[in-house]
Amino acid sequence: MLWLVENHSLPRTAAFFDLDKTVIAKSSTLTFSKSFYQGGLINRRAVLRTAYIQFVFLVGGADHDQMERMRQYLSALCKGWNVAQVKELVAETLHDLIDPIIYDEAASLIEEHHAAGRDVVIVSTSGAEVVEPIGEMLGADRVVATRMVVGDDGCFTGEVEYYAYGPTKAEAVRELAESEGYDLSRCYAYSDSATDIPMLEAVGHPYAVNPDRALRREATARDWPILVFSRPVRLKQRLPEFRMPPRPTLLAAAAVGAAVATAGLVWYASRRRQARKASLPM
Repeated sequence: MLWLVENHSLPRTAAFFDLDKTVIAKSSTLTFSKSFYQGGLINRRAVLRTAYIQFVFLVGGADHDQMERMRQYLSALCKGWNVAQVKELVAETLHDLIDPIIYDEAASLIEEHHAAGRDVVIVSTSGAEVVEPIGEMLGADRVVATRMVVGDDGCFTGEVEYYAYGPTKAEAVRELAESEGYDLSRCYAYSDSATDIPMLEAVGHPYAVNPDRALRREATARDWPILVFSRPVRLKQRLPEFRMPPRPTLLAAAAVGAAVATAGLVWYASRRRQARKASLPM
């Protein structure tokens, strides 16, 4: 799939990606249940229940009622968790748990959108403590995720401050478009779930990825392209073909590296000249 590089005289554009079952093959939050168990945050019964929820999610997707029950369950489950400990557990196990389940096709799309000059935004119902490091690993420019209320003691209260779900995702996309100057008619969006139809409707180029039954019906009726992602692959296995466009930080690093290398060559040449002069007969 080829993308033309954006004309920068035109308004900016972006590609908005749902995360679970669109970029990665599982639920990002539920994938960390074993890590949370080993860290003492949940018991064995909670591990088994989250494994069952993960199975149901993978087999049939999740409609509005199921997503609401999942939200209530996870909100109650994380009440009292220390936020710093959660972030530490995620950081320690991120690459072992998430890297192997990233869809190769999604990683390629992210590369292609970046190469075309578009921002990449992850928009996920999962919690920010999980989504933000995943977004950073994927090279996303921005992340929109659910945020839980944190008490003065640094622990989750069990209440939701911001729920990135359904119409709220579409609102976030429109707010980003206004603040960043995106032309939504030229933007892209990708999701697997019918609950994300409002987000898909908000852009000019919506794509259904591994769609659930309801989204497949809607995509077919609206002539939205349907993509099938089926090849999870570790990012490091893609490195030979991984070609991200230079970011300002990378350009700066390259410039510093070039300056250091040049200085080293000048110093080396100067020492060689001095050595030759010293060896000449007087």
